[in-house]
Amino acid sequence: MKILVADDHELFLKGLELILTDMNPDVQLVFAKNYNEIFTAIEQEKDFNLILTDLAMPGASWLQAIERIHETLPETPIIILSAVFDKEVVQKTIDIGAAGYIPKTSSNAVILSAVNLVLSGGVYIPAELLKGTSSSEFEMLKQIEVLPADKSDKEKVHILSPRQIDVIRLISRGQSNKQIAYELGLTEGTVKLHVTAILKLLNVYNRTGAVVEATRLGLIDSEN
Repeated sequence: MKILVADDHELFLKGLELILTDMNPDVQLVFAKNYNEIFTAIEQEKDFNLILTDLAMPGASWLQAIERIHETLPETPIIILSAVFDKEVVQKTIDIGAAGYIPKTSSNAVILSAVNLVLSGGVYIPAELLKGTSSSEFEMLKQIEVLPADKSDKEKVHILSPRQIDVIRLISRGQSNKQIAYELGLTEGTVKLHVTAILKLLNVYNRTGAVVEATRLGLIDSEN
């Protein structure tokens, strides 16, 4: 596994190094201290499994930087790890391609859980930001958070929305989140939230598992 880790504070980089190597001793870490170093890294190396980056760093505005990173490596998930804790900022980062947003005050266990969720194809947003918001996408995640994991097969079939079935059908055809978003007329952030919902509702850990379970339940057929 190869992860690009970016932060303009060396102490925080060292902390992330300890957390990530504890998760996987064989992880290959590439470090950057500003957006220019990120841009150089992603132009030279295309095989990152994850990009974990601060939001406010020298070299570019965060909005333009995250858009550029996502455009350069559209299939590589991006997690924002930031001291900025604002619903609108979080929503915007998800809309432009981020797959997770972790406050810097989070514990090591929370950071690791968020990284594992994103690597499995989900989206991580802290629970504090799911409260008291009228955003439809955040409302979707609020509903997911309270669903039990031990649903029966019958309940799983009936709880998936028609849109979620559309998404899992396209996943089964090997389409990326970007392709699914284009075909269904959604934002890529919304597709990521649907994927997170599907994983939780089907009680699986990745997209392949979701396709297998959806096929078993008859939500999609093996020819899809």
